[in-house]
Amino acid sequence: MDRNLGLEFVRVTEAAALNSAKWVGKGDRHGADQAACDAMRRTLADIDISGLIVIGEGERDEAPMLFIGEKVGSGNGPKVEIAVDPLEGTNLCANGLPNAISVLAAALEGQGTLMHAPDCYMDKLVVPDEARGAIDIDAPPTVNLRVIAKCLGKRVEELTIGMLDRPRHEKLIAEVRRAGARIRLVTDGDVTLGVAAIDAATGIDALFGIGGAPEGVITAAAVRCFGGDMQARLVFRNDEERARAEKMVDGDLDRVFHTRDLAGGNVMFIATGITLGDMLKGVRFTSDGALTESVVMRSASGTVRRIETRHRFQDGPKY
Repeated sequence: MDRNLGLEFVRVTEAAALNSAKWVGKGDRHGADQAACDAMRRTLADIDISGLIVIGEGERDEAPMLFIGEKVGSGNGPKVEIAVDPLEGTNLCANGLPNAISVLAAALEGQGTLMHAPDCYMDKLVVPDEARGAIDIDAPPTVNLRVIAKCLGKRVEELTIGMLDRPRHEKLIAEVRRAGARIRLVTDGDVTLGVAAIDAATGIDALFGIGGAPEGVITAAAVRCFGGDMQARLVFRNDEERARAEKMVDGDLDRVFHTRDLAGGNVMFIATGITLGDMLKGVRFTSDGALTESVVMRSASGTVRRIETRHRFQDGPKY
C-alpha cells in the first residue's frame, strides 16, 4: 500500500484521539465515542481514496457513527477497505484508565481483503513471531503454554498472558494459573492486548480468550504487519448471530481462522494513543496545542514506524 496513505491515515487516528481526549476521565463513554467518530469521519473525507468501511460502529440504521458499508474519502484514488475503531476502550477513556487508542486497519481492494466480521464474539490466540506455526487453538491452554514457553526460550512460570477480565474466562484463568503462568487482566481493549502479545517490549507473551470479532480482524492486520501468529474461531451467543454471520462470512463458520483469513493481501495498521498505555503514550495537552504518539505498520515492507506529532491550536485544532 502507498506509503503516503500511511501518513494520511495517521491524521485520521490523530484527529479521533485528539477529539476524544477532551473526554478523558469525564465518565461519558458515549460522548467520547461520538467525538472520536465525528473527527475520524471528517478527516477521512479529505483523503483521496474510494474508501469503504467494512468494520465500523454498527449498521447504518443502528449507529449515527461510522457504519458498515459507509463510503469515505473523496471518491478519487485507490479503492480501500477500512476497519475502524475510533475509540478502542470507551470505558478506559471515560474513566481515565490506560490503553485507550484510536485504531484503523486498511487493505487495498484487489490485493486481499479484511474479513467482514459479524458483530459477535471471537476466541483468539495471538503469539509473537517466535511461536509462529507452533500454536493450536484447539489444544488445551496448558499445551499451548508449554509450546509458547519453549519457542520463547522461557519457562511457563515466566510467561505473561494477556486476557480480558470477564466472567466467561473464569475457567480459562484458573487453568492458566494452575499451569503456573502469570496473567495480565484488563477491563477493556483486546486490540491493544493483541498487539502487545506480538511485541516483546510490552512484556506480554500471548493473548488468550474471547473478545469481539471485529477487533479480531484489526488485531490480525497488526499481526500481518509486525510479525507473529494468530488463530481464531467465531463464537455465537444465539441463532440470530449465527444467521447474520452466514450472510457475511463464506465457508464453514466453525472453522479455525488464521491470520491471512482475517487480514489478507496488502494491509496497514495505524493507531494513536488516547490515554497512556503499554503500546503508546496518550494525548498530552500543552499550552498551545497537544502532543500525540502513533504507530504505522505496513505488511508490504514490514516496517513499523512510531510518529510523535506536535499539534498547534492557535486558531483551533488543525488535523
